[in-house]
Amino acid sequence: MFRNPLLLVALALTGAVALWGIIDNQGLADFAALLVGVQFTSRAWFIMLVVSLILVVGMGLALSPYGSIKLGRDDDKPEFGTVSWLTMLFAAGMGVGLLFWGTAEPVTHYAAIKAFSPDRDAASVALFLTNFHWGFHAWAIYGVTGLVIAYFGFRLGCPSLVSAPVVKVFGSNRITVAVGWLADLMAIVAIAIGLGGSVAMGVFQVKDGVDALFGLTDTGMGLTLGILAILVLSYILPLTVDLGRGMAVLSNAAMAVAGFLMVFLLLFGPTHFIMGGIVQSFGEYLGGFFVQGFRTLTFLDDSVGNWFQSWTLTYMVWWLAWAPFVGVFIARISRGRTIREYIAGVMLVPTAFSIVWFGVFGGIGFYAELHTDVPILEVVQNNVSQTTFFVLKQFPLQSLTIAGVVIAAFLFLVTSVVSAAFVLGMFSTGGDLNPSVRVKLSWAAVLGALGLVMILSGSIDAVKQIIALGALPFVFIVVLLIVCLLKALKKETV
Repeated sequence: MFRNPLLLVALALTGAVALWGIIDNQGLADFAALLVGVQFTSRAWFIMLVVSLILVVGMGLALSPYGSIKLGRDDDKPEFGTVSWLTMLFAAGMGVGLLFWGTAEPVTHYAAIKAFSPDRDAASVALFLTNFHWGFHAWAIYGVTGLVIAYFGFRLGCPSLVSAPVVKVFGSNRITVAVGWLADLMAIVAIAIGLGGSVAMGVFQVKDGVDALFGLTDTGMGLTLGILAILVLSYILPLTVDLGRGMAVLSNAAMAVAGFLMVFLLLFGPTHFIMGGIVQSFGEYLGGFFVQGFRTLTFLDDSVGNWFQSWTLTYMVWWLAWAPFVGVFIARISRGRTIREYIAGVMLVPTAFSIVWFGVFGGIGFYAELHTDVPILEVVQNNVSQTTFFVLKQFPLQSLTIAGVVIAAFLFLVTSVVSAAFVLGMFSTGGDLNPSVRVKLSWAAVLGALGLVMILSGSIDAVKQIIALGALPFVFIVVLLIVCLLKALKKETV
């Protein structure tokens, strides 16, 4: 462990960020806001171009003759069943975010659109934008990154590292080795900081859920830090057991609770209104997602541009922050599947689920705003992390459903940290598919410290900016990985 320069540098760098945030949280937040603002202003076009290119590459490979190539030897069989495979990749990729933003994001966009353009169908546009943020582009970023790692790792026998494709395609020389080492380091930093932000949002939501469940008020930072401590204790055990057994159980349990909540709200809510919105949102999303991927809103006023940076660009960079983590984790559980099967599973199924999810939770929020006097907008604007629980309080069995959200959010947090610690362990030990418990626990400690930093910021906006700061360099690495994949595939016989 102590003879591995990459591991030591990565731990030192991410630990330094955590220490900075603990000592001078506002200073870190201000630095992130300044640097991210400059990058978003000057590189918005490049970010949108890259994420759209990733989508085109993923869809193109699935539809091409290369789609029949297996991620592994030709006789390899999938390690996990299809249901467990899908729940594991989904839980690692977005689980806690869906619970947090299910109603809050569509309603937030609705309020902004009404302010920008009162004559537009704000609810439809808000749902389309939400689906765009969580749909094909997000999962293409995850999927293509994972595809590169899986193809080079399982079919060409390379280590499961971001650097491996670079060295394999361009040869092992001083320059490529240095570029590869830097790529691995940037991937580690993006994963660690991105996961720290998600831990913070998840803890905020669990805390508000506990408040709602037991009628608590003014619990403050004490309860929040207590939940973080319980989380840290909870993910220690899964890090000491087999990845497949531990993750499959936790992921299936979390997705089962989330699925129950969605169906419950659909049946007990304004079903006709929700289903109408889901059907419409499916059509509008499929008809507009590709064009939306190239929109930079360059010609509109600054208020719209600020919204674009705060939401669309932040989301795209957010998914890039998680891409090495989720991508490598998806690769690890996808051996034996064809490229076509892999792309279809990673891109289509989670996107469809997300559209239904936001159709249900967002539809309930729109119904409350349009047809009742329930102050949903006020709740979203005052404390976004309370939104889901406020919605659940409008339905029967509120204690059961609120407890379900708390449990699901906590399980999603555990699965995310376990997955991230595993992937960070892989990256920092030369691609070891089974990193030692000591290395995984070291990364788990760093992730807990980074989560503490984000929690101390007390602001979702600050969390987003710190995540973006860690992820921006990885935009260039993804482009390099795609070039490596396409060059390697040209040598395949299909």
